[in-house]
Amino acid sequence: MKVLHLVKTAVGASWVFHQVRVLGSLGIQVVVALPSTTEGFAPLYQQAGATVVKVNVNFRAQHLWRVPTIVAACRELVREVKPDVVHSHHVGTAFALRVALGKESRIPHIFQVPGPLHLEHGAFAALDTWLAGPHDYWIATCQWTRHKYAELGVPAGRVFLAYAGTDLRPFAGVRTGRLRRQLGISDEVPLIGMVSYMYAPLWFLGQTRGLKGHEDFMAALALARRIRPDIRGVIIGGPWGDATWYEQRLRKLGAKTSDGSLNFCGHRKDVPSIYPDLDLAVVPSHSENCGGALEPLLSGIPVVATTVGGLPDLIEHGVTGWLVPPRNPKALAGAILDALGNQKEARRRAIQGQGRAKNLFDIEKVGREVAAIYEQVLSHSANQMQSRLCSAGGHKSVSFSVTGKCG
Repeated sequence: MKVLHLVKTAVGASWVFHQVRVLGSLGIQVVVALPSTTEGFAPLYQQAGATVVKVNVNFRAQHLWRVPTIVAACRELVREVKPDVVHSHHVGTAFALRVALGKESRIPHIFQVPGPLHLEHGAFAALDTWLAGPHDYWIATCQWTRHKYAELGVPAGRVFLAYAGTDLRPFAGVRTGRLRRQLGISDEVPLIGMVSYMYAPLWFLGQTRGLKGHEDFMAALALARRIRPDIRGVIIGGPWGDATWYEQRLRKLGAKTSDGSLNFCGHRKDVPSIYPDLDLAVVPSHSENCGGALEPLLSGIPVVATTVGGLPDLIEHGVTGWLVPPRNPKALAGAILDALGNQKEARRRAIQGQGRAKNLFDIEKVGREVAAIYEQVLSHSANQMQSRLCSAGGHKSVSFSVTGKCG
């Protein structure tokens, strides 16, 4: 089986690399289309046995004039690779492929939905299903997304559920003190942290703030410090893409509101090893899949998160963490104070969450699930084609058996 993976970035989407690595170990021939064959994960894909081709098949709503070029590149890529299945990992790559091949394409196409953002906006949600043909399928990576496609009228047999698995090994959960030493913070000082890229507001979605909720985190920190002045905060992660201006805006806001209690650490490559230095991880997203809560739970760190997207798949209030409404710094501050004030309970919830995270996101398990989805999709698409052939042959009625024969 040959599967073509369409990935919009070589420097992000680490879950795709881990998935491709496992799929290759299962004997699946993988071709990965990336914007670069030398940057980021590109060499790692090659080391894992995948064929990497340089082509950008992702279009952005801000760059619609590039659509004809991207569509042509997509058609040429599929013509040369001749895949049995195409697997898209981003909204832009999925839409580009559908436009390029058309609804009548017989090549099964799987769109593994990376997050719920486009489905939260009616026009983009409608475009998703309108562009799809009979051989289009979806992998939802959280329960919210699966339910949303059901609401949009997509048959259940064409929407699968498989989480965006990761390599569990880097998350040892052992406090090294490295981050605290760099910040000049002792072990006794309560340290809360937010780990996320800084995504600039998207004007075409009507956003005025970034979707990860950095502003809410800073407001909640200020509120919590009115009760617990000893709390310190840290934001780990830098700007995504060309969002440097947004990072500067956040840093100015932090300096204005935190009274010196907040540190910005920028991009870090050692996140799994510094997570255990936190007493609490905060995930204040306005839109999110599961990812923001995954790594702290794998590290055994208590989590406060918002009730959006896939976060409730991991964070069950009172069981595996704290859940609060989005865009609500007051509720966020209350949960932060509750977690820091009940360390035994916080630890219990973190352990429960760690077990859930390991079960759902073990990449070896997820990789096998995706391979099984490929088999189902190929079987279903073959059955559809056989049924059409039988119908075209003049049968007044067509039934379909498990062997795919007409009767």
